[in-house]
Amino acid sequence: MPVYTVHEAKTNLSKLIERAERGEEVIIARGDKPAARLTAATETAKKKGRRFGAYKGIVPDFPDSFFFDPLPEDELKLWNCEEDGGTEDDKASAR
Repeated sequence: MPVYTVHEAKTNLSKLIERAERGEEVIIARGDKPAARLTAATETAKKKGRRFGAYKGIVPDFPDSFFFDPLPEDELKLWNCEEDGGTEDDKASAR
């Protein structure tokens, strides 16, 4: 188990965090006395399998233009409660 001084820990904090994420335990000492222990808090995102592009091929890849296209007039009227089908409460809450 490696022991680092506070100064060394400040200088190499990113590297020490990486070591802790790999499962190592790092001790930070104030002078000759151990003062703190650095360990991984939880499983990292890599271990849980989360990654960019994980849903590629599962979720349809809609082009940006699809998202920004205006709604068709009939659907827009439904959102604005302009057609029959919405209750009076729906119409009041939309105002």
